[in-house]
Amino acid sequence: MSNMSMSASAENQSLKVKVQAFGRFLSAMVMPNIGAFIAWGFITALFIPVGWMPNETLAKLVGPMITYLLPLLIGYSGGKLVGGERGAVVGAIATSGVIIGTSIPMFTGAMIAGPLGGWAIKKFDEAVDGKIKSGFEMLINNFSAGIIGMILALFFFKVIGPAVEVASQGLGNAVQLLVKMNLLPLTSILVEPAKILFLNNAINHGVFTPLGVQQTAELGKSLFFFIEANPGPGLGILLAYWMFGKGTAKQSAPGAVIIHFLGGIHEIYFPYVLMNPLLIIAAILGGMSGVFTNVILKGGLIAPAAPGSIFAALAMTPKGGFVATIGTVLVSATVALLVSMVILKKEKEVENDFEAANAKMKELKNKKENSTFEARTLDSLTNVKRIVVACDAGMGSSAMGASLLRKKVKAAGLDIHVTNLAINNLTEDIDIVVTHQDLTSRAKTVVKTPVHLSISNFMDGTFYDNLVEELKKKLNKSANVVEANEEIKTEDNGILIKEGITLGLASKSKEEAIKEVGLKMAKLGYVGEEYYKYMLEREEKSTTYIGNNVAIPHGTLEGKAQVLKTGIVVNQYPEGIDFDGEKAYLLIGIAGKNNEHVDIISNIADVIEDEDKVLELAKTKNIDDIYDVFSI
Repeated sequence: MSNMSMSASAENQSLKVKVQAFGRFLSAMVMPNIGAFIAWGFITALFIPVGWMPNETLAKLVGPMITYLLPLLIGYSGGKLVGGERGAVVGAIATSGVIIGTSIPMFTGAMIAGPLGGWAIKKFDEAVDGKIKSGFEMLINNFSAGIIGMILALFFFKVIGPAVEVASQGLGNAVQLLVKMNLLPLTSILVEPAKILFLNNAINHGVFTPLGVQQTAELGKSLFFFIEANPGPGLGILLAYWMFGKGTAKQSAPGAVIIHFLGGIHEIYFPYVLMNPLLIIAAILGGMSGVFTNVILKGGLIAPAAPGSIFAALAMTPKGGFVATIGTVLVSATVALLVSMVILKKEKEVENDFEAANAKMKELKNKKENSTFEARTLDSLTNVKRIVVACDAGMGSSAMGASLLRKKVKAAGLDIHVTNLAINNLTEDIDIVVTHQDLTSRAKTVVKTPVHLSISNFMDGTFYDNLVEELKKKLNKSANVVEANEEIKTEDNGILIKEGITLGLASKSKEEAIKEVGLKMAKLGYVGEEYYKYMLEREEKSTTYIGNNVAIPHGTLEGKAQVLKTGIVVNQYPEGIDFDGEKAYLLIGIAGKNNEHVDIISNIADVIEDEDKVLELAKTKNIDDIYDVFSI
């Protein structure tokens, strides 16, 4: 591959990463609140006049929840993503302005107001940092949040809310124009993106229902009732995630299928499209093929299908029209599934191709990826007091890396505090952040001030040696290192017990091996029975293989609630487990509460730094060999 083609590939990859990052940001505002959407969906499906259990009193919950509760939750989450807890509060205040300033559910406005509120308070806090007199912090914090929130609420009430409402009305007019031009399938080009931005009800009830009622009065049925309400496109996208997705999206997709297809709550699949905006193509093509099928089969419904479930659609289908209704759903779902499948699978292939090309280019330049770094990356630092090794959960892999780096810093006589944290817990007062190369971009969105260094292997001693050497040159100091964690003085804390060591296990897939480790941890009472799912999710985000034939599977930050007590298990696989081309002979499962596992983590880091020692332990048939090496 030529340098020019590799450069083009890099540019395309960069653009794709930016699009995906934007999609993930939008999705991150909605995903934490899926429970609220499901609650609203059930209430809607059950109690509205055309629901399964019509109840006029309980149905009063539907309007306020979609008008106020759901947009406020999205605005709160958006503000928190950008500005933390204070950003969440200001984001919610700003969102209230856009809600009250319009007459339609303002999800789009919330996605603008929430992050802007978080950004505004974050910038204010940065501007006054270190300038507030002692004792006035709470006063300034409360009044600043109130005043900035008030200004943004007024701005969104008078400007942004009405602008978004006008835009949605314009979208409705554009749809009506396509209808008048007899280009019905092309309406999906506008309808499907509008749905993803939560304008589905405005389009359906503001455009298609009036047209449908008029057509039904003349013909006894109408195609308009089944353009927006068709569950097929959403079903196809969710099925694709179920089969070809990864992480939380894959695990939650089956439940979303039920809520969407059987419950008729289309909002449930919108975050999945926001997560990967290219999937809007699948939604559009699925919608277009569904409308075209309905036209060809001369289908239509006798009334709006609300909520848009398959049951509601069939209930509103006139006699003799079931083939058209079912065919419309099946065709649109199939098209959306196939297109989504191509997009999701192609994404993985492109990433692999790009990584291979990148590795090849570095190989040609005789550079070993991440074994060192350019010293000039530290040029901006005048002093270094704190280094953090960070990973997703702030437990296993980062703890290993921090332990190894801490020893090297101490041996060099540097007065530097070395610790490990979860990426979400990073703060701006850190001098250097070391993260796995797959997580560096995410860490940079959390903190901007520190110098960010990427590493491909948390146990890469050469990387740490080079870093310490450059720090010695830069700081030219000789002092005692500040240990990141207090040592635990105990004779036998039960963190590693012989029952937690299993030898001679047969090779299997890494997913099966990780689950095996998680279930062993649960059996010993260290974690809940479902903890292994968080371990698998963590592996989807970035590998827990840390080098020298060792992997340390552990859960995500969200999985910490499943940790019952501190404990470690060691599973030996003499033939190895394949971790994306790397062989792991020892899988060390870690469950840590507080800092109770720090000493043994440090001990593990010492042992696995010696690859020859790992290979000995990989073949041993004596449990005591492993217990004696790893126990405190």
